[in-house]
Amino acid sequence: MTQEELFKVLVAHCKEYGFIFPSSEIYDGLAAVYDYGQMGVELKNNIKRYWWEAMTRLHEDVVGIDSCVFMHPKTWVASGHVAAFNDPLIDNRDSKKRYRADVLIEDYLAKIEEKMNKEVAKGRKRFGDAFDEAQFRATNPNVLREQAKYDEVHARYKAAEDANDLAAYKQIILDCEIVDPISGTRNWTDVRQFNLMFSTQGSNTSGSDDVLYLRPETAQGIFVEYLNVQKTGHMKIPFGIAQIGKAFRNEIVARQFIFRMKEFEQMEMEFFVRPGTEMEWFEAWKKARMAWHVALGMGAENYRFHDHEKLAHYANAATDIEFNFPFGFKELEGIHSRTDFDLGNHQKLSGKKIQYFDPDLGESYVPYCVETSIGVDRMFLAVLSHSYRVEELEGGDSRVVLGIPAPLAPVKVAVLPLVKKDGLPELAQEVVNELKYDFAYQYDEKDSIGKRYRRQDAIGTPFCVTVDNDTLVDRTVTLRDRDTMEQVRVPISELRSIIDKKVNMSNLLRKL
Repeated sequence: MTQEELFKVLVAHCKEYGFIFPSSEIYDGLAAVYDYGQMGVELKNNIKRYWWEAMTRLHEDVVGIDSCVFMHPKTWVASGHVAAFNDPLIDNRDSKKRYRADVLIEDYLAKIEEKMNKEVAKGRKRFGDAFDEAQFRATNPNVLREQAKYDEVHARYKAAEDANDLAAYKQIILDCEIVDPISGTRNWTDVRQFNLMFSTQGSNTSGSDDVLYLRPETAQGIFVEYLNVQKTGHMKIPFGIAQIGKAFRNEIVARQFIFRMKEFEQMEMEFFVRPGTEMEWFEAWKKARMAWHVALGMGAENYRFHDHEKLAHYANAATDIEFNFPFGFKELEGIHSRTDFDLGNHQKLSGKKIQYFDPDLGESYVPYCVETSIGVDRMFLAVLSHSYRVEELEGGDSRVVLGIPAPLAPVKVAVLPLVKKDGLPELAQEVVNELKYDFAYQYDEKDSIGKRYRRQDAIGTPFCVTVDNDTLVDRTVTLRDRDTMEQVRVPISELRSIIDKKVNMSNLLRKL
C-alpha cells in the first residue's frame, strides 16, 4: 500500500475505533476541525502527560502555568502577530478555492523528491547489498535531472520567501505549471497576504478598540507572566516555564487530517537564559527534545533535524524536528532561540520593567529565551501513523494492530471471560477490581475470544487477560501480549506487577 493509501486507511480507522471524528459531522462537518473520541482523548492525555512530566518533573528549573486564551490585544502587537502573522494566499478562479502559495510550491518540490526517492528505491532493489546511495544519486541521469529541477525551483522559492515577493510566488506557480487539484486548471489570481488570527469582540458593543484575538500560540501567555513566575517562584536564571493549551489559527488550507487545523493544542516551554549563552542552551534543548522522541521507540531513523533557511522575526537560530509521516518528513517540533525579542517588546509596549537582576554579574538585563514547541495533534498523528500496521497470519488470516508505545496506549489491559457462564464473568470482575485502580482497562464479553483480541489489537491495548475454567481451579489467567501474540499462564496475584513493567510512564522517563 502506498503512503497515500495508508493515510486514507488511517483516517477511516480513527473514526471506526473512536479516536477522531469530524467535528459537527451531523451538520456535514467543519473544515479543519476535529473532535477526539473516547480512545483519542486517552491517547492525547497520555502524550501530554509524558511531555509535562518530562519537562517539569525531570527538570528542577522548569515550572508550569496555564494562561488564558484571551489576552490584552496589545500582546499581539508586541509579539508581531498583528503586523506579520500572514500567509501568502492564491485563488483558483475556476474552482473558487483558496490555497497557500508557499504550500503549493512545497508540495511541488515534495513530488520531485518523491520521484528521486523512487529512482533510489529501484536502484537499491536492483543492486542489493552492493548499493551505494550517494554514488547512485551523483551519477544516475534521472536523479540528476530531477535534482537540478528541484534546486532551481527551491532557490527561486527561497528568494521569494526571503524578499516576501508575492509576485515571485505566483510566477513560480505559473512556470512550474502547478494546477488546482480540484479544477485541474492554472487560472490563478495574484498572491496576497492574509492574517491568520481569529478576532472577536470583548463586549457587546463592537468597535476597533474592543477587538480581542484568540491566541495563535501559547508562548505569549508565558512571556507576559514571566515576572510573576520569576518573583513568586524565586526562580534563578536559567529557568523555564512550560504550558499546554489550545491555540487558534485561521488556516485556509485544510490538509493532511489533524496535521494542520484551525483549533489545535500546543506543548511549549520557554527557557530563559543569560544573553550570550543562548546558543549553548539551544544545542542542549535540541539534544534533550530529540531524546524525548526517540525514547518512544518509533525508530531514530524516522526523525531528523531541519535547520530553518529563513528565520522568523524573533529568532537568531531555529530548527525543526521532522518526523517521517505517511506523507513524508514534516515538522513535528520546533526549537527556537527567540533572543530577547518577546520580553523586550512587552517591556517597551507595556512600560513595565521586565528584567532579571543577575547576582553573579551584579547587573540587570532582559533575559534571552530558547523555546521548544510541539503540537499535541501532530504528535498524536505521528504516534498513530507509525503504530498502524496490518500483519499477515498463518492460514491466510490477517490482523490490524496499533503498536502504540505501551505507556501511551489508551487502554492498558482488557479483561475477557472466555464464555458468559460458569461463573467466569463474576471471576473476571474480580480481576477487574484488582487492576482498575492502576490501569485503564476494558471489560469485554461479547463475541468469540478471537474477535475480542482483534478489537483490542485495533485500539492498541498492550495486554489481554482471559479468564477461563482453569482460572476457577488454580486462579491463573492467560496473559496475551499485543505485539508478539504470545500467551502465558500467570497467577492473578502477579498481573499487576507484570503489566506495570511495560505500561508505566516512568519507564519512558527513565530513558531520558
